[in-house]
Amino acid sequence: MQIEDLRALLALGEHEHVTEAAAALGTTQPTLSRLLARVEGELGARLFERDARGAHPNPYGEMVLTAARDIVGRHDRLRRDLAGLLDPESGTVRLAFLDSMATSLVPKILRAVRRQAPHLRVELRQEPAHEIMRDVDSGTAELALVSPQPEGPYGWLPLQRQGLSLIVPPGHRLAARRRARLADVAGQDLITVPAGFGFRRLVDDLFAAAGVTVRIVLEIGDLATVEGLVGAGLGVAVVPDQFVGATGTHGLPVTAPGAERVVGLTWRSDRRLTPGADRFRALVDQSGPF
Repeated sequence: MQIEDLRALLALGEHEHVTEAAAALGTTQPTLSRLLARVEGELGARLFERDARGAHPNPYGEMVLTAARDIVGRHDRLRRDLAGLLDPESGTVRLAFLDSMATSLVPKILRAVRRQAPHLRVELRQEPAHEIMRDVDSGTAELALVSPQPEGPYGWLPLQRQGLSLIVPPGHRLAARRRARLADVAGQDLITVPAGFGFRRLVDDLFAAAGVTVRIVLEIGDLATVEGLVGAGLGVAVVPDQFVGATGTHGLPVTAPGAERVVGLTWRSDRRLTPGADRFRALVDQSGPF
């Protein structure tokens, strides 16, 4: 049984007359009658009762028509969805990104892409880095904005280099300075993102390279919240420069080697991107750095 057989059954169910249904389908009455007989033989049940007024679905026919509507509907949705994914100008792109990029980098990228491909549809997923890479691996997301560059079979397009600052709350003994060393906060309470986050590895490496030990007192996966907790006087933190000062924190640039966060676009390099995703990547490459 083919999809077009189900469409023919639906037409017959709607018109309840073989000649009228055949005309609506652009075929002949004998052809539709043979199709119906073939389908009934395949299913092993009579589906329509014929009389002088036409052909009317019996209970078995109603059951088959209900299933046919569902199958045909799913088939048509699948074709529409695939057509959208395969169209580089109006398809759908699934983009995952870090929480910390939601109000900065992501809007800039989307604005640049929208200017060149206004009909390209982008599905956004905002989540932690470890969940992002899991989604890239599974295909749930085709492209992702992450930091640092992931290891493995991934393409990488660096887009933005973000300087890092040590932030302290208002009234802190370092707040009046323009610069400070990481050693100046040795032994103090540190607020940062949880272990396993890419940015946490960067922070840990910076303090380790400086030979500085701090007490991690609070962990939260959102850098804007980290800054807010510092502003409330609950500790100090290292954050990208764009998060300095929102709640009155004072930022001291970190000048140590490697004190920057590189954000880039990544994707699986061992599988082909859909035309829409490939178009998105090319437009970002043309528009960057950001």
